Amino acid sequence: MTALGSAARPEPQSFERVLSSMCTEPHPAAREAATHFLATNPGDPDTYPAVAALEREVVSMLGDVVDHQDPTGYVATGGTEANIQAVRAARNLAATDDPNVVGPESLHFSFQKAADVLDVDLRLAPVDEDYRADVDAIADRIDDDTVLVVGIAGTTEYGRVDPIPALSDVARDADARFHVDAAWGGFALPFTDEQWNFAHADIDTMTIDPHKLGQAAIPAGGFIATDERTLDALAVDTPYLESTGQATLTGTRSGAGVASAHAALSAQWPDGYRENYETGMNLATWFAEEMRVRGYDVVSPHHPIVAVDIPTGDFEALTEAGWRLARTSAGELRVVMMPHVTRDSLAGFLADVDDLASSGEER
Repeated sequence: MTALGSAARPEPQSFERVLSSMCTEPHPAAREAATHFLATNPGDPDTYPAVAALEREVVSMLGDVVDHQDPTGYVATGGTEANIQAVRAARNLAATDDPNVVGPESLHFSFQKAADVLDVDLRLAPVDEDYRADVDAIADRIDDDTVLVVGIAGTTEYGRVDPIPALSDVARDADARFHVDAAWGGFALPFTDEQWNFAHADIDTMTIDPHKLGQAAIPAGGFIATDERTLDALAVDTPYLESTGQATLTGTRSGAGVASAHAALSAQWPDGYRENYETGMNLATWFAEEMRVRGYDVVSPHHPIVAVDIPTGDFEALTEAGWRLARTSAGELRVVMMPHVTRDSLAGFLADVDDLASSGEER
């Protein structure tokens, strides 16, 4: 057995062959800031006022991204926590003992966790032929006990944006709250014509993750709310801290996420993020066409995610060749054009695809 003191330092894997992740290498400024604030705890803001002040600035900066002039919220651990908090706030503010949440079947699996933890009924509606929420189907599942309607701005599998304004109207008609999950899409959609943010619809809460396309260090999610009433519904007393209450789901949080989000936003909003989006979209369009000409069925990308219907044997062979890949629930290969994905890396992937074809293996 190797002594701990003499063991070689482990190294993370390279991102060179990671094609399906929604996380990426942090911006250099974000990496440095994360290290600098690593030991601080924004969960205890009176003891660590410097990082608490940074967190307030990050919430304001995220407000700029999502077009909200006076946001409230905090830096969460990620989209899962923020989505759970949206459900929790809706449940706590509701006047029913039998709450339910309604959203499309394309919802992130974090809502399954939220429903389980919070004892809330989750009702899923089918999506349309373009993988977007079917508004009529959503409306059909709403009743007097519906506390929250959810729409997605950048679905995990296909990068689609649900009809956010229409879903907001449905929620308001039902006297339910409305939440938008923009965990991945939030740093892409500002540079599109999509209707998705607080300026486009009556939204109560939103998830947006700086540690995805925002290029902050993990963990750095974002929970954005319209007013303090939401945070009040989440707050619990903290009698042994100098602050009197805490609205976050977690307690102790490393200041690394807060500081890295602040650094990444300061360095890249808006021009750097616009360049990332345009580069990713160009790659998605090019890669989709390259796969089509090779005979594969491709789901046309609306945003920088490409889904390709490839046989299981091809998928397994490419994984064995070292590519880090994932599939949609329908079984398609899913390639996400994160900032670390380059034309050279995709060209290498295509070369391996061509090798499969030339080897004569059954597809």
